[in-house]
Amino acid sequence: MNAKYLKETYYYDYSNPQIQDLIKEVHLCTTTQEKIKHLYLKVRDKWRYSPFEIGLTEAHYKASNIAKKQQAHCIDKAILLIAALRAVNIPARLRLAKVSNHIATERLEAKLGTNELAPHGLVDVFLDGKWKKCSPAFNKELCAMYNVDVLNFDGTEDSVLQEYNKDSKKFMTYLEDYGHFEDVPLDYIKSIFKDNYPELYNTYLNATDIKF
Repeated sequence: MNAKYLKETYYYDYSNPQIQDLIKEVHLCTTTQEKIKHLYLKVRDKWRYSPFEIGLTEAHYKASNIAKKQQAHCIDKAILLIAALRAVNIPARLRLAKVSNHIATERLEAKLGTNELAPHGLVDVFLDGKWKKCSPAFNKELCAMYNVDVLNFDGTEDSVLQEYNKDSKKFMTYLEDYGHFEDVPLDYIKSIFKDNYPELYNTYLNATDIKF
C-alpha cells in the first residue's frame, strides 16, 4: 500500500548526488525513528525558510535543485525532506494546506495583499503503521527571531506549526487542508496560487521563479 510513497520521481530524485549527500550520515542512526529525527532536523535548520521564493515551474520543485539553495519555501523544504526519507526507505508524502501568519507579516501582506499563505507545504511520514504530520519549514534561528518554540519531530507524534508564540500571541492558524499527494501536484499548486493571488500569478506566470 505504501510502496507508492517510496518511489523516486522527477521531483523526488533521491539518487541524485545532492540528495545522497544529504542522507550520508543516516547510516549512523540505528532505528527508523532516529533516521526520521536526523533528517527532519537537517532539513529544518540547514535551509532557511523564506515565504518569498515561490515556484511555478517543474525545475523549481525538484529536490536536487532545492538542495543547492541556501533558503527555501515551505513546499520546497517539504519536498526535500520527502526525498531524503524515501531515499532511506521511509514512506513519505506531501500535504498541502492554507494557513494565516499573525506575526511580522508587513512585508508578506505588502506583496500578497493578505497574511494568508496558500498553499503551505507539510510532510506526512509513515511509522509503525501510522501517518504523522510534520512541518520542517521554520529553522531554529527564525523561531528565535519570532519568539516561538522550535518544532521537533521523530515520527511518533504530529508536529505542525505553532499556534502561539512564547508570549501567548497568536502566531499561525490552519485555515484549510488540501490533502496529501503521492507526487508534487504542480498544476494544483499553481491553481491554488492563482485562486488566492490572481494578480501576482499573472505577473509572474512566465517567470522561472518568483522572488519578492
